[in-house]
Amino acid sequence: MAFQGSLKELPLADIVQLVAVAGKTGMFALTRGSEAGAVYIQGGQITHSKVGDIEGEDAIYALSLWNSGEFQFSPGVESEIRTITRSNTNLLMEAARRSDEWKILSKKIPATDYVPSLLAPPGMSEPVTLTPIEWLVVTKTDGQRSIDDIAKGTKLPAFDVAKTLYGLITAELVEINKPRPLPKPAPAAPAPAPGVPAMQPPMPTVSTHSGVFNAVTRGDEKRSLQILCTKVKQEAESAALSPGDPAIDRLYRLALAEVDKGRGLEVVRELIRTLEQSVASIRGREAAIIFHEKMTPLL
Repeated sequence: MAFQGSLKELPLADIVQLVAVAGKTGMFALTRGSEAGAVYIQGGQITHSKVGDIEGEDAIYALSLWNSGEFQFSPGVESEIRTITRSNTNLLMEAARRSDEWKILSKKIPATDYVPSLLAPPGMSEPVTLTPIEWLVVTKTDGQRSIDDIAKGTKLPAFDVAKTLYGLITAELVEINKPRPLPKPAPAAPAPAPGVPAMQPPMPTVSTHSGVFNAVTRGDEKRSLQILCTKVKQEAESAALSPGDPAIDRLYRLALAEVDKGRGLEVVRELIRTLEQSVASIRGREAAIIFHEKMTPLL
């Protein structure tokens, strides 16, 4: 079953980890304004990614820097090509490293849709020495192109362009400006005429609520399963309106013990099924159905 959500609540690395641990096959479609990207997973392994003109690992790294936008996972969708052979663990660890580095870059470059301009500081008389990549970026910096535009023109990842510009900004050779206003969106579509079927309701959204998935240890399956069990427990307590319920806590601790014994994702699925019964006994069948729908992506 497809599911969707906000990248602000669940970053790319976390939603990929969620599906990868479940061994799913499908495609994540990601959107941020007018930008669109895709990540394909087969049997829990990332096989292909694309955003704009970028493919493969660089596309994963670019998408992992998105801190806003929407995602939608469509199960069963496979890519006809494979551009990624690196393990999920190594790929996501590198994405996390770049994300940490981006936190430093973002102090001077808030986002890759910002527009750099060249500066000529007053009284500058000394020659300026540029590296080949700096020269390549400078030749495309005209005060009109955004960092994303420069990346396309140089065929470099936007992250590498931003990293290069950071040094030039620090040297007071470049300044960064806010992005140009986007065109106004088109008017909303009119309501359907009588007799015309209405649009389907939105699909279930997987969100963090408590931010638990931000603590997922990339590449550590045991830790990931423990985090998933915690998430399931919190959702059950929320559905039952019964935080700290002893019955729910007992089933949760039994599941953690099974994870410690080396069991895999089936522990999480069993926990969902048993907690669904607990929610039904505490709050009724309707609450149990809502809980089940939220947990569908893990089943």
